[in-house]
Order: sequence, then structure tokens, then C-alpha cells
Amino acid sequence: MKVTFIVAILILAIFSMVSIAGAHFQGLIPSDDMVTKSDSKTISLDIAFFHPFEGHYMNMAKPTQFGVLVHGRKTNLLETLSEKKIGGFCAWEATYRIKAPGDHIFYVEPKPYWEPAEDCFIIHYTKVVVNSLGVEEGWDEEVGLKTEIVPLTRPYGLWTGNVFQGIVKVNGKPVPNAEVEVEYYNKDGTIEAPADPMVTQVIKTDPNGVFTYAIPRAGWWAFAALNTDEGKIKHNGEGKSVEIGAVLWVKVYDLK
Repeated sequence: MKVTFIVAILILAIFSMVSIAGAHFQGLIPSDDMVTKSDSKTISLDIAFFHPFEGHYMNMAKPTQFGVLVHGRKTNLLETLSEKKIGGFCAWEATYRIKAPGDHIFYVEPKPYWEPAEDCFIIHYTKVVVNSLGVEEGWDEEVGLKTEIVPLTRPYGLWTGNVFQGIVKVNGKPVPNAEVEVEYYNKDGTIEAPADPMVTQVIKTDPNGVFTYAIPRAGWWAFAALNTDEGKIKHNGEGKSVEIGAVLWVKVYDLK
């Protein structure tokens, strides 16, 4: 009886680990996604590695790169980052002052994260677009990351129910049949999923590398296109595979 109980506990623990490990997302969330004339021109950006729907966080080392692309010009913002703690876990934050109209593409490349439950490293190359002063130019520019989602739908000014489309690219080339995870940022934890498959939506790209998703609720949503890198990273002397994710965050509003 005692052995059976212990086995049951171990099985439950394993299933819990699988559930938690199944939805990693690199967060890059600005305080404002559309800066108008009456808004403050200084925005903050929160950078964390977490599970948006469930609210589980992981420790995040200082990123390899963090910057912004405006009108075709990149600016390195790595030294503007400050470390912060969320629930005891390491995360990062930065402030940025908008100086020009037009779309600002913020991007981050984190250091590789070792995930023992999946026996691999994870690197999520992440973007978010902030529009400035109503000038809608630049939102579909490519940053030139190893992998990225190039939006086909403007990634701001979205209403609930809008269809969002993007192209998944690795090394600048579209990736057919790529798996894309979609997750809602359940910031206040008020939404409860009736079953695990409801936490993370899963879609795939078509033969041209394009994915399509109809967004059902207002708030922040993350799209993470997952692929395996051609190279490996050593861990305890053994080469381990690397999951590279192209992550794009978009904010959605209710039509009132």
C-alpha cells in the first residue's frame, strides 16, 4: 500500500513537470503598444522567461542582445537593462523614451536556457512592435534574428476576433509545417483552463511558412514558432540540441 502511494505521487510529480515544461515563452512586454500625442513618451519594457497563462517563472540570465529597430536603424539597448525579481525569479526591465514617430521593433535574444525536463537548451528570439504617433511604417521590417516571425497583419491596433497572420523564418527563409504555440498572458490569473490543451494553442505554418490565428480575447498574446537549431551546445560534456523559438507579442482590444 505504501509503495503504491509513493508510485502515485511520483507519477503525479512527473505529469506536473511535463505540464509546467510544455509552454515556455520569452516575454517582452511594453507598458504601451501605441504611443499617442497625449501619452507619455517614456515606456517601460518587462523581460522575463515564463509561462504566460499559468504564471510560472524561470530564472533569466542577462540577455545576449536587446535593442530596437526604428526606420531601418538598430540601437543597442543592452546596458539599459536592470535586474528585477518576480516571485523570487530573476527577470529584467528597461525604460525607453520614444523620440520619433513610426514603428519601433524591440527585440531580445536571451542566453541559452537549459531545460532538463526536455533535455535541451532553449533560445527564444523575441519581438514586440510599439507604434509611435500614428505613423504606421516599419512594422513588417525584419530585424535579422536567427529566427523571427515577420507579421503579415499589422501587430498593433487589433480588435478581439481579428485574424492574425505571420511568416515564420529561420536564417531568413520561410519554414513550412513549423509548429507555432499561442498563449494568452493571464496576468491576474483569473482565467482557468478546463483542460491542459486549452492553456497553449497549437497551430502549424502552411507550405509558405504562414500561420493564421483568430484572437478570441483582449490582452497580450504570444506566438512562438519552434524549430531545432542545426548546432548543439555542450552540457556536462555532452552536445545537446537547441530549441530556437521565434516569438512575437501582440496586444488586442475589445470593440466597445
